Amino acid sequence: MSLLKKKNQPAKEVILALDIGTEFVKAVAARVNDRMEIIGATKLRQPLSNMHAGAIADISGVTGVVEQALIEVEKQAQTTLKKVVVGIAGELIKGETSTIIYRRQNPEERITVEEMENIVEKVEARVSEKMQKQIAIETSSPDAKIRLVNSALVGIQIDGYKINNPIGFQGKEVAVQIYTAFAPLVHIGAIEKVCDELNLELAAVATEPFAVFRAVTGNDLSSQLTAILVDIGGGTTDVAVVDDGGVEGTKSFAIGGRSFTRQIASEMDVDYEEAEKLKLAEDTESVENKERIEMAIAKNLKVWKVGVELTLEEFGGLDHLPSKILLCGGGSSLPQIKETLDEPDFHEALPFSKKPAVQLIKYGDLHGLRNETETVLDHSFVTAIGMLWVGSDTVLEPEKTDIISKLNKVLKH
Repeated sequence: MSLLKKKNQPAKEVILALDIGTEFVKAVAARVNDRMEIIGATKLRQPLSNMHAGAIADISGVTGVVEQALIEVEKQAQTTLKKVVVGIAGELIKGETSTIIYRRQNPEERITVEEMENIVEKVEARVSEKMQKQIAIETSSPDAKIRLVNSALVGIQIDGYKINNPIGFQGKEVAVQIYTAFAPLVHIGAIEKVCDELNLELAAVATEPFAVFRAVTGNDLSSQLTAILVDIGGGTTDVAVVDDGGVEGTKSFAIGGRSFTRQIASEMDVDYEEAEKLKLAEDTESVENKERIEMAIAKNLKVWKVGVELTLEEFGGLDHLPSKILLCGGGSSLPQIKETLDEPDFHEALPFSKKPAVQLIKYGDLHGLRNETETVLDHSFVTAIGMLWVGSDTVLEPEKTDIISKLNKVLKH
């Protein structure tokens, strides 16, 4: 398949992010220096049959849409794009933070990078075995294969003391917290096939909730973000809980914007395309129609809210949930979403210490960006922007001084 010739910018300095969503494919290209310079961005609608619950269902169909997006972004970027980071979502994407206690035989010896890498490998192996069993149960397939997608150090303690850089320290007990995320091999294989068809080099696969976390933290290496990140796509809702700059875990459930549209289509007896227009329309032809649309949305909201509550209940390791909820994704365009999370019966049913503040993630909330395109980068582009930062972490490897950042490079697969 033909791609545009390289023009102004060397390809090695550019990353392409592909957010292959249920409703839209978002493609964003950026040049990475001290900050992320976005040089191309577009969004194209997907046919209904291309995706199912956040995963690729029609490889050929998705490839066609991605190719169109790629051509448009290359025109804007004035360069051929090769290295790509692709997002992955869905209920079978498992991400959590695990703690392993490593007791050193010789506490008088100073800790080395090699020793830390060995500890990290032990954590990954332990969590991989756990996730393999969990996915085998959920899919009723004991032979289901998984692959490590994201891995990032959250924190390190030596003999009970929190340490930023453990290299050179002495001590007996090293406690390491690492966030790891795994995905079924069948999902990753579909992504690899799309990239092969378009002659793209798949540099990294990022779980979408983790990508949202990277979008919000950006180039702020000292971020102490504490928040619940909720990404509402077309087919799934992805949730990440972040505490003091570290990801506690990521989870998904299969209700997104498409569910609301289908409910409206059923209630109003119209086709999907017309229902999508009605869902987002500010004005309707009659008061009766407005009430029917609101009723259809309300029905689906009840189910969606239960999904969020059940998901947050699974984060039992925290004494209190963060008192900030940040929304992104096309599905969060519905004002009723924020209103639902603002209701007392939502936060009173969960272990919040106080009523959480709920807000959309805006472009201005993201650190280290410069948009050189004419595309408005609203909340629906947040996940794709986060993938650019994952690409920056894993592909271009900018010089960073803290040991956690350096070891994170080792952890990427």
